[in-house]
Amino acid sequence: FKTCPGRVISKLLCSGEKEVDLAVQSAKAAFKIWSQMSGMERSRVMLEAARIIREQREEIATLETINNGKSIFEARVDIDISWQCLEYYAGLAGSLAGEHIQLPGGSFGYTRREPLGVCVGIGAWNYPFQIACWKSAPALACGNAMVFKPSPFTPISVVRLAEIFTEAGVPKGLFNVVQGGAATGQFLCHHPDVAKISFTGSVPTGMKIMEMAAKGIKPVTLELGGKSPLIIFSDCALENAVNGALVANFLTQGEVCCNGTRVFVERKILDVFTKEVVKRTQKIKVGDPLLEDTRMGALINRPHLDRVQGFIKQAKEQGAEVLCGGDLYVPDDPKLKNGYYMRPCVLGNCTDDMTCVKEEIFGPVMSILPFDTEEEVVERANNTKFGLAGGVFTRDIQKAHRVVAALKAGMCFINNYNVSPVELPFGGYKASGFGRENGRAAIEYYSQLKTVCVEMGDVESVF
Repeated sequence: FKTCPGRVISKLLCSGEKEVDLAVQSAKAAFKIWSQMSGMERSRVMLEAARIIREQREEIATLETINNGKSIFEARVDIDISWQCLEYYAGLAGSLAGEHIQLPGGSFGYTRREPLGVCVGIGAWNYPFQIACWKSAPALACGNAMVFKPSPFTPISVVRLAEIFTEAGVPKGLFNVVQGGAATGQFLCHHPDVAKISFTGSVPTGMKIMEMAAKGIKPVTLELGGKSPLIIFSDCALENAVNGALVANFLTQGEVCCNGTRVFVERKILDVFTKEVVKRTQKIKVGDPLLEDTRMGALINRPHLDRVQGFIKQAKEQGAEVLCGGDLYVPDDPKLKNGYYMRPCVLGNCTDDMTCVKEEIFGPVMSILPFDTEEEVVERANNTKFGLAGGVFTRDIQKAHRVVAALKAGMCFINNYNVSPVELPFGGYKASGFGRENGRAAIEYYSQLKTVCVEMGDVESVF
């Protein structure tokens, strides 16, 4: 592969109703084998898949950079999180169990944790390989099969994951990949043999998936958008807070659902914080994502780049001030001239009613807003339809815990941001979705509980 900005790197056929049915039936057959294996047997296969990913880290990271446009530096982190996710759920697979409950007279009951069947995973284009691992690892650990549809903008790396699962020894068809857009997703959601749907993406698409799943009474996990608050108190460690703000806004070209894009800064340090953030933002190296020192690659496609630019234009019209960046970037390398690059943007003079503060931009755009009191900032932070994440920077640990307890968000950070350990559940409140990925919590969403009641005496007749 070579970096080919603005050019097609592969063409894939969209999966129609026939192909979707073949994938589901194949997964259904594999499920019969996989679900009867012990947790320890499944664990060994998953550990082998993790080993292959770890061994091929550089190759897969390069593939992901070409697939998505993010820097190779970040892509390596994504691949590391991916194999760690498989290892984590491999460790849980052998320990999944129900419980025994003693009842009167020697009778007893017990519960069994059972797989759901064929699960559907629908991924987003910002973390293609990682999202596929986040969804497939708990699904497979619980004994399920999965049919996965990546975004049509990033179709490549998930195919490699399917090959890796096969190499590791899963039954043929246990992890199937179908390609396509909305129509393919509809076929998956409506398929009668699909037991569950897990979707990562936009709120409007999440609503449609929920409607389709409702017709079949299928459980869903929705990991949707966000407009998360990052609260910087004046007693923070300033350099750490600046680092946190950059990480919270500019990873993967700002195309991260849980980014802390509403940066609330206590007025006492507004000027010094803003000055340092602008200085650091201007130093971020934009360009060829395959170069080791690049820290920001290309946005996903031209329509999305235009959309982000439109948000910046509207912000200026509404009174925000562009403190740095926001313009298109053309690298010196002539091979990159058609790439979808822009300079990371910091907006000042922002108010809560501006579109750039209310709507998810999904690009490298940070909005800075001043505040005066804790009570005020918590109220403003929660004044959003979203509730995916939130962050607090302060040296006062009591205040930190008090504020995150008051935030209506599913994933909160104290003195850090955008850390994604697979051991911790991830998911949102309100319009940001429901259900959880990662951690032990995900097991609840990829399994179902059966209760068995055993009577040790005779049934007492009441008739």
